[in-house]
Amino acid sequence: MSNGDLLTLAVVFLIAISCIFGLKILNLFRARRIDAQVSTLLSMFGPVIERSRSDPRIILSWHPIGEVARQTFPEAFATIEQKWVEKFPFNSAQIEAAHAQWTAKWLEWENDHNSDYQRKEESITAELNPEDRESNEARARTDRLEQEKLQLYQRRYEEYVRISRGLAGLNSTES
Repeated sequence: MSNGDLLTLAVVFLIAISCIFGLKILNLFRARRIDAQVSTLLSMFGPVIERSRSDPRIILSWHPIGEVARQTFPEAFATIEQKWVEKFPFNSAQIEAAHAQWTAKWLEWENDHNSDYQRKEESITAELNPEDRESNEARARTDRLEQEKLQLYQRRYEEYVRISRGLAGLNSTES
């Protein structure tokens, strides 16, 4: 082998070593980038997951953000879900539990609402003299109270239905 051949072989060897070293550095940077993404996702969604346990509406607000993040950072989500074992940040069990909690809260509110307005009606009746209970003024007061009760009920029911449908829709897309 001539000196030129040895020099060429040495250059090829140095290029190969440089390429291997460069690939290792790229893989290290990629791993660090994924680690940073994982850290960011966990710090961003951790408090959201916790808050969603007490307010199911938060899932509806944050679920689309989670889906965009999943599409943007698929490797980071895959890394999290290897350890999380479930879909991050909201899985179908969490959504189902949120829906059940939302329904339970609605039923509790509905019961409280009826009790509150029953007490208000009894208070109006108690304020009136027995002979005034059938007067136009008494009927007008109870009618206003009934209208107020129905309007509040309607607003809350619309919210209940909207959130319930939203959660049910998320759960159907999770399956």
